[in-house]
Amino acid sequence: MFERPQERRSHLRFDKVFTVYLTTQDGMMRGVGRNISARGMFVEVRDSVGLGEKLKVTFAGEDGTEMTCLCEVRYQVALSFGRKDGREGSSRGVGLRIVAYETQDDAPLLLVDRARVMH
Repeated sequence: MFERPQERRSHLRFDKVFTVYLTTQDGMMRGVGRNISARGMFVEVRDSVGLGEKLKVTFAGEDGTEMTCLCEVRYQVALSFGRKDGREGSSRGVGLRIVAYETQDDAPLLLVDRARVMH
């Protein structure tokens, strides 16, 4: 019998699909946020983003409210798969570490965690 691996993540995860907007050095792109926690999230994207790159992620609510956080790209995922109709499919995403939250338009980002955690 196989043992289940122990969960090493200490923060609760919110597993819901939602639209986010990523602002990088090269411009803005739309992504699909998934699996968000207090310290990070996974975002499906069309274009690759460099490891270690800092970017802003903006969440837009249906009521027009927005929240922005500064993130660092921790890892990339690229999948290639076969579809039921025989065509090839693919998906790409990035794992982001949340570094800071924007508190107000006229205020700088509020740092969440000053220490850089490598794993």
